Amino acid sequence: MKNAIKQSFLVAAVCFFLFPGIAQAAEYSNLEVRKILVSTKTSSGEPIKYLKTSRPEVTVLDIILPPGGSTGWHKHPVPVYAYVQEGTITVSLSKGKTITFSKGDAFVEVMNTVHNGINMGDVPVRLIVFYTGEEKGPNVIREEPVKAADNEK
Repeated sequence: MKNAIKQSFLVAAVCFFLFPGIAQAAEYSNLEVRKILVSTKTSSGEPIKYLKTSRPEVTVLDIILPPGGSTGWHKHPVPVYAYVQEGTITVSLSKGKTITFSKGDAFVEVMNTVHNGINMGDVPVRLIVFYTGEEKGPNVIREEPVKAADNEK
C-alpha cells in the first residue's frame, strides 16, 4: 500500500512540475493553460512503463547542447520526460530511426533503448529534463549501439 501511495505521489509530482497549468487550471480562473503533452507512449511508440521502487527520486536538469554537439550514445533505465526550450534536437535510435524535436515540444524519452541526441542546428539546444528514477540509481547508462555485424555473430 505504501508503494502505491509513493508511486501515486511521484506521478502527481511529475505532472505538477511538467504541467502545472493542468494540475491547477480548475482552481484558478485567471490562468492561461496550454496543454503541452499527453501521451501513453514514448517517442519511439513504446508503452510508458513506470519504475517500481521503494526509493523514488526525481531529478530535473537544465541541459544545454551546443551547435554540432551530441549527448553521446546512452540509454535510460528510468522514465524520462523532456521539454525543448530552445533549438532543435535530432534523436538517433540504435536501429536507425531518427526523431526531431523543436522549441516548444515535450516528449517522453525512449526507455532502455540506446540513442544519441544531436544538435544539427546553428543555435544551442536547451532542454529541461525530468528523470523519475530511484535514490542512488543511474538515470543514464553510456552504451554504444549494437551494430548489424555484431548481431550476426
